[in-house]
Amino acid sequence: MSATGLPVTVGIDGTEPSLRAVDWAADEAALRGAPLRLVHASLWERYEGGLLPLDPEEPYERMRVEENAAVAERRARLRHPDATVTLAVFPEDPESVLVRESATAQALVLGCRGRGTMGRAFLGSVSLGVAGHAHCPVIVVRGGGGQPPSPAAGRIALGVDAVAGGSAAARFALDEAALRGTSLRAVRVRRRSPLQATAGPARADGGPGLPERPAAAACLADALRDAPGTLEVDGATVEGHPRDVLLAVSREADLIVVGTRRRHGHTGVRPNGVAHALLLHASCPVAVVPEHS
Repeated sequence: MSATGLPVTVGIDGTEPSLRAVDWAADEAALRGAPLRLVHASLWERYEGGLLPLDPEEPYERMRVEENAAVAERRARLRHPDATVTLAVFPEDPESVLVRESATAQALVLGCRGRGTMGRAFLGSVSLGVAGHAHCPVIVVRGGGGQPPSPAAGRIALGVDAVAGGSAAARFALDEAALRGTSLRAVRVRRRSPLQATAGPARADGGPGLPERPAAAACLADALRDAPGTLEVDGATVEGHPRDVLLAVSREADLIVVGTRRRHGHTGVRPNGVAHALLLHASCPVAVVPEHS
């Protein structure tokens, strides 16, 4: 189904969360009719140019990396025997490698809560850094302690953000829903005024939306204008803080999609605050889609 021929790429590190990401990526590639590319990156090779390693643990580390990569490749091939699977191992910084790989990928899939060279930072620097710099959508496979839902499952949600733009995120969410033959729930969050905030708790339960103001209605309509007529789309405006509302929505979704524009902070380029919160706390896999100016 892929017209570009670009792969779905997944970062691996030998941990169980990264193997769950392999499962997700393999299913995603199968849905798209795309090849699957497995990428392992770590700084296990500290010396180059023919010099002998000074670290006695390095030969073991090299063997461990090769074994982890082989396990991930075997798992992907068993899951989809007809898939085109390639494997690449780089003795480089994981974030740099994954950002580079994103330039030639349809989507980049990462695990979370890992403990390996890449995985141990997936609650922080690596996943956030990759999501902030990537050239393609980044899917972080979250979903509690059990097996996360397969991308073949339904319940796609889209967080519509007028500030972040949203057109690329909307297109990605629409494509994902169409691939699965499921519906799309698009949620536009309306912040409460200080006066409203004193009246009671905000709606963050993903329940029925509010009567839409013209600006909110226009934002939703613009994001969803390319939806095919055969796709069921539920658009709603919900009152509350965007982070709280979308975290609540994630509890009833199999994938939540948000857009993000690049922003520079004290620690470099990172996703916006809502995407950041979802990457750290969402109850389902999160797709962060770069919105280019």
